[in-house]
Amino acid sequence: MTLRVKIKVTGVVQGVGYRYYTYRIARGLALKGYVRNQKDGSVEVLAEGDKDRLMDLISELRIGPPSSRVDNLSIEWQDSKNEFSDFKILK
Repeated sequence: MTLRVKIKVTGVVQGVGYRYYTYRIARGLALKGYVRNQKDGSVEVLAEGDKDRLMDLISELRIGPPSSRVDNLSIEWQDSKNEFSDFKILK
């Protein structure tokens, strides 16, 4: 069953390679969606795929790359819309 999860990551997550880290993990898990910086300093992740793989992504997002500091993940589960063909880094 395909699900969608929207995640807001707060902490020191911009300018530290967090988007590329997320991209690499999501692609490795064969997830679809995107990651992008937000104006408030957070990072937004929207991912679709198998629930177990989404849970693996969430676990990795809590860690982040070495130069980051993850303070909080705000997680919202949604129904999949199957609107993505791959996983991308958005500006």
